Amino acid sequence: MGLIIAGDRSGVGKTTITLAILAYLARKSSLVQSFKVGPDYIDPMFHTAVTGLSCRNLDPVLTSTSYVKECFELHARSAEWTVVEGVMGLFDGIYCLDRPQALNDYGSTAHIARILNLPVVLVLDCSRLSTSIAAIASGYANLDPQVKVVGVILNQVASDRHLELLQAALASINMAILGVLRRQKSAILPDRHLGLIPCAELTNLSEVFARLAGLAQTSLDWNKLLPLIREKNTNPRVPNLAPLVIDNRPLVRIAVAKDKAFSFYYQDNLDLLAKFGAELIFWSPLEDNDLPDRIDGLYLGGGFPEVFASQLGANQNILSQIKQIITAGMPTYAECGGLMYLCQTLIDLQGIATPLVGVLPTTVTMKAKLTLGYRQAIARKDSLLVAAQQNAIGHEFHHSQQLADATSPQWQLTGVHQSSKTTREGWNVYQVHASYLHLHWGSSPSIPQRLVEYCRNYKTQLY
Repeated sequence: MGLIIAGDRSGVGKTTITLAILAYLARKSSLVQSFKVGPDYIDPMFHTAVTGLSCRNLDPVLTSTSYVKECFELHARSAEWTVVEGVMGLFDGIYCLDRPQALNDYGSTAHIARILNLPVVLVLDCSRLSTSIAAIASGYANLDPQVKVVGVILNQVASDRHLELLQAALASINMAILGVLRRQKSAILPDRHLGLIPCAELTNLSEVFARLAGLAQTSLDWNKLLPLIREKNTNPRVPNLAPLVIDNRPLVRIAVAKDKAFSFYYQDNLDLLAKFGAELIFWSPLEDNDLPDRIDGLYLGGGFPEVFASQLGANQNILSQIKQIITAGMPTYAECGGLMYLCQTLIDLQGIATPLVGVLPTTVTMKAKLTLGYRQAIARKDSLLVAAQQNAIGHEFHHSQQLADATSPQWQLTGVHQSSKTTREGWNVYQVHASYLHLHWGSSPSIPQRLVEYCRNYKTQLY
């Protein structure tokens, strides 16, 4: 089984409620598996921190419907409890002409519910509602008979009288109430320009999780929820993710930047690199004085370099080492925040310019405008990730902009719907593939395999 926590729209509290459920369950078991619908990185970080098991993204746009099924089945069957957090409103997906759905909601939480045949609990913000909640709940429950809404969790309930009105309205449509959360005076989880502040930056994380677990214990109807969340496994266990035995060649060592500034990685991508023969060496551009020893490749993921620009710029030893190995030909993949780090200068949120690695001849600056959305990408030439003319689907999510575009960009991008314009983006210099495009490699294992082989060839030439 397993349960999806959805909302009627963004901002209704589904992340807080999902984390509260996970925190409560983590007190009962070490095998609580979570999933997140869509391309998000930050919510899965919190899931992973509270459960101790890596959260997995379920995104048929970035991957495929078959991969979503495979990923869920692999990790859910290894768990005792399974919870899926939705994205945006229940039916909010993308308009996709070549992959039609009855509601044109491809990639939505409802789409995932249909793919996996999972029940849905709908989180509703009741702060400006009373009897009208029945119309909302009924509409969501009956719009698509393939999506089974088994109950609602009421958030931001103001008083006992307010609750009585809500209960009476929902009883008229026979909708189960699975939890009631009273109005919060202050947010439990702080946020900023790209969403929640990542858990790595919070010093009181254990206190936050304790508060969330207590909230779940007192606010949710566990007699009704637990049978929905519990997996039917007689012997749950963590799946085997050992490297593939392709041949007897030694592993290649790929240095993966991971700290407060660089933390946006899909766990599935890291698993695939390991399966194709990579030993992942995690290190910190913020804290470490030197790069790891004997590395054969470099992976700079996304994150918040703009927030930590001054600290990154002050680590001159690391900046010079990275520039030296890249100009000497080390295979390097830089994604979004990683691209920003490789630029000559970063102008942060306060307008302060900080020189950084400098292998990309451009400056990035923070803007109010958010670049957001799925992109269909065609490779314009060979790189260490893809061959020329290879297709990929990725996701952009950033406030920064480059002041000078690449003279020979790596990608030709369009949106995933017909009306989107074409743009060119990304860098291919030295042996660097740098792009704003976030990629999930679940349905494209040739990408991590190609990256590992580039690192292997570099290792052979080096030693």
